[in-house]
Amino acid sequence: MDASIFFVIVAAVAVAAVARWKGWPAPLLVTVVALAAAFLPFVPNPSIDGHVLLNIVLPPLLYSAALDVSFVSFSRAIPQIRRLGIGLVLVTTVVVGLVAWWLLPELGLFGALLLGAIVAPPDAVSAAAIGRKLGLPRRIMTVLSGESLINDATSLTLYRVFAAAVIAGPAAFNIWATVGQFLLAVIVGVLVGLVFGLLTHLLRMRSDDPVINGTVGLLAPFGAYAIAEQLHGSGVIAVVAMGLYVGFNAPRTSYTTRQQEAPLWLSADFLLESFVFAYIGLQLPRVIADLNDGEMGPVIGLAAVVLLVVLLVRPLFVYPANAWGQWWSRMRLRKWEQMKERGARPPVAVGRGSRHPLTEEQLRQRLSETMLSWRDNAVISWAGMRGVVTLATALAAADLAGMDDQASHALVVVAFVVTVGTLLLQGLTLPWLIRALKVVDDREAQEDARQLAAVRERSREAGKAYLRDMRRVWEEKYGAGSLGAFDGFAKRLIRVESDAETAQIDLSPRPTYEQFVTMSKGWLSVRRQLLLEERDAGNLSEEVMHELIAAMDAEELALDTRAATRPQSRA
Repeated sequence: MDASIFFVIVAAVAVAAVARWKGWPAPLLVTVVALAAAFLPFVPNPSIDGHVLLNIVLPPLLYSAALDVSFVSFSRAIPQIRRLGIGLVLVTTVVVGLVAWWLLPELGLFGALLLGAIVAPPDAVSAAAIGRKLGLPRRIMTVLSGESLINDATSLTLYRVFAAAVIAGPAAFNIWATVGQFLLAVIVGVLVGLVFGLLTHLLRMRSDDPVINGTVGLLAPFGAYAIAEQLHGSGVIAVVAMGLYVGFNAPRTSYTTRQQEAPLWLSADFLLESFVFAYIGLQLPRVIADLNDGEMGPVIGLAAVVLLVVLLVRPLFVYPANAWGQWWSRMRLRKWEQMKERGARPPVAVGRGSRHPLTEEQLRQRLSETMLSWRDNAVISWAGMRGVVTLATALAAADLAGMDDQASHALVVVAFVVTVGTLLLQGLTLPWLIRALKVVDDREAQEDARQLAAVRERSREAGKAYLRDMRRVWEEKYGAGSLGAFDGFAKRLIRVESDAETAQIDLSPRPTYEQFVTMSKGWLSVRRQLLLEERDAGNLSEEVMHELIAAMDAEELALDTRAATRPQSRA
């Protein structure tokens, strides 16, 4: 691999660091700077095989994104995610393919469809960075993040199908074989991902060593991706399934693993994303310069038209698909009401994301949470920036045996123009669109505050019940002389005034400080367990739960730090 890659990484990280410091979207600034730097003669221009780039960059980025996605929110938004991650990719592939075949017949039908599959999947990195900065509602962020987790699998499956048709000829294409291949990719990918997720979670539950857990966490996504691909499954879906499983169960693992994992993946994302967007900017001038004089006009014209088609297809799909989804949700609610009138029990599936059947009020609330307004859909329609999958598959397609030089150059140029064009056109204007449409949700903040207040009270009561049980245990084990110190420590834990029974603190011999630390950890443990139960019952969003668990992790870290620096106590 070219040693100049190291210098590109260092420069990309430096530019991205400036963007973070200034509060600017890092992917856009890195792309623009790299694009400008590509015209300087002394700037290195490394070359990486597309398959290598895909296998190195995609697994960790997908896994990290899946870890951060709320599984409960993901499952509730699965209809929108499915429509965008599968339906929109299919529509974009076909429309772009037919337009490209019409404008440049030399591509051939399957070569044109291959181009459509390459430019079809958006990358949510830029949109997510902008959305987090401007406070987009979670319902939009969940849809965008979920779409980016699914659409890569759809695109790569289509890429394999059309690449095989390009190599072996049209006779090798069979629509039913394509459907079967897609279903096989999904099933194998999910199974492999769940196996890796389960094994990773079991290790994290049995090991308190954050170094080992972090190292396994870094390597496992590559293993899941490679094994799923070897078994003719989707490596993308395997990594996503693994990340969703591990992320959903992360609150059950040790706090040291969670505290080390978060900055580890933030750093990995920062490094990989900085390099990818720098590489995109550096390569565009080179791939255009590789065109022959006779190719320049047709290929650049095709790239401009495909960019326009990509920008238009998304909103033309999003709005009708959303209308269909809202109609279907109303039909589900009407069916629920009819079943209620007949005295029949509604199916548990209505309460997706919860283990308990929903009441009518809860169902209406859940459906309203996933309903997207025309403003929400405007933002989603314009958040279609392309990224690493388009870049890597285009580079890989250029080396296919069935592609002539003109078709190879056209694929690469169009893919790079679409990637850079969407990054700049949509990425630079998306913040303005969000501000202009005032896409905010005050009810979301109010609901979070309500959940926080309610679960904190229930958590406090659970902690008090634990302390009452411990008080009886300590009295039996250490005698009544230890209760004064116990009660004084319990008051500090629950931060309430004690009653007359616990007002006096006895200074007689008492248990060690280490035993008080153990009691404190038990107090934190029962409160964490209550948060998990509230989440599983559908009463607490995962985002709020993670916020509370992070605070508890900080408390436990402080306990361990003080215990490690305190002289050993004696009974």
